[in-house]
Amino acid sequence: MTGRRAVVTGASSGIGEAFARGLARRGFHLVLVARRADRLQKLAGEVGGADRALAIPLDLAAPGGPSALEAELARRGLAVDLLVNDAGVGLTGPFHDQPLDRMLAMIDLNTRAVVELTRRFLPGMIERRSGEVVNVVSTSAFQPVPFFAVYAASKAFVLSFTEALAGELKGSGVVVQALCPGLTDSEFHHVAGTGRVLFTRTHSMRPEAVVERSLRALEKGRLRVIPGWRDRLVLRVQSVAPRAVVRRVAGELFRPRD
Repeated sequence: MTGRRAVVTGASSGIGEAFARGLARRGFHLVLVARRADRLQKLAGEVGGADRALAIPLDLAAPGGPSALEAELARRGLAVDLLVNDAGVGLTGPFHDQPLDRMLAMIDLNTRAVVELTRRFLPGMIERRSGEVVNVVSTSAFQPVPFFAVYAASKAFVLSFTEALAGELKGSGVVVQALCPGLTDSEFHHVAGTGRVLFTRTHSMRPEAVVERSLRALEKGRLRVIPGWRDRLVLRVQSVAPRAVVRRVAGELFRPRD
């Protein structure tokens, strides 16, 4: 992997930051994308400085965000060997109480930006017959989640999209991965407002462990990666349980409580 270039979105914290550090250790040149310029610049300095890491502060949920990223890399003559679509946001609570603008922005970031970035950078990979795309999904993608409805639905979209791409890209030299972590220690839950739900009191993983398992699986060309063994066990049980039961349990885990 040494000398190749990776674009990591959502790189200012959590899993995105862990991807940046993990890929830097593997010799990648990095393009770090997130909204918080100060954090990006600090991270870029820590993973190699100007010679190894380029920080591009950008809101990918805004109209023109992904196209601006593509244009900036084209201006610099930079090809993308690995795209990590990690940027995402959640929102917890009853659907009818949630601000419409925040829900629409969440859909834009979690789904539209993933599709657009993949479409913009995938053709170059196919032409070179080499490249990888990692879409950070979630175990929420495997079932409807009351009180987390739009987020879970957006991740179900990304999971389906990624697995469909894998079918199209067989034999192309391009590998795609759907990374499906469960509860992970990060700022995501503070922003998503999950502090009052039972789910955040269950076992969590460190972002570094999630990323290490993702990258090892990527080298083996694995499509669906669920890094936590507890999550794999729960999903296996869930796959044979009645859908109504699964939905009810998920709702209880995400129901806001005082």
